[in-house]
Amino acid sequence: MNKYFILIIIVLAAVTRLIPHPPNFTPLIAMGLFGGAYIHSRSLAVLIPIGAMFLSDLFLGFHGTVYFVYGSFLLVTILGMILIKKITIKNCTVAALSSSLLFFLITNLGVWLTSSYYPKNIQGILACYTMALPFLGNTMVGTLFYSSVMFGGYELLKWSVAQSEPEPIQK
Repeated sequence: MNKYFILIIIVLAAVTRLIPHPPNFTPLIAMGLFGGAYIHSRSLAVLIPIGAMFLSDLFLGFHGTVYFVYGSFLLVTILGMILIKKITIKNCTVAALSSSLLFFLITNLGVWLTSSYYPKNIQGILACYTMALPFLGNTMVGTLFYSSVMFGGYELLKWSVAQSEPEPIQK
């Protein structure tokens, strides 16, 4: 039963990428962390956020930094497997902020490497990261929000299901 709840949460999170939202305020990083933390099959945990990203990119379009974006989601999922050995608010917060920063660093390195917007020198990469700072805020807030919804919602659901089980009848 747990795997169905997890898959429902992840599918709902993936669908939210297709509706209007502020730039980078998406559930995908949280989805990678959530899958890494709760899905026992490592290949499935990695496949779900990458698959959700791929499917939504079929509708939204692919871009020159797709390998950097997908690679960052792979690393975020692995980070979820490593950092969240024990699900706590602190561990989830650290993982959400760390993964947002990881995504920011990797994807903007990709922008700098693959685009002609910035010169290929130290000033160019610094300008690239500087111009991307507003997106980092949205990424962090979105990841914290969706991580709270996914991890908190799942834990609350687990708790409420456990509380609703009837007591055994004793003679």
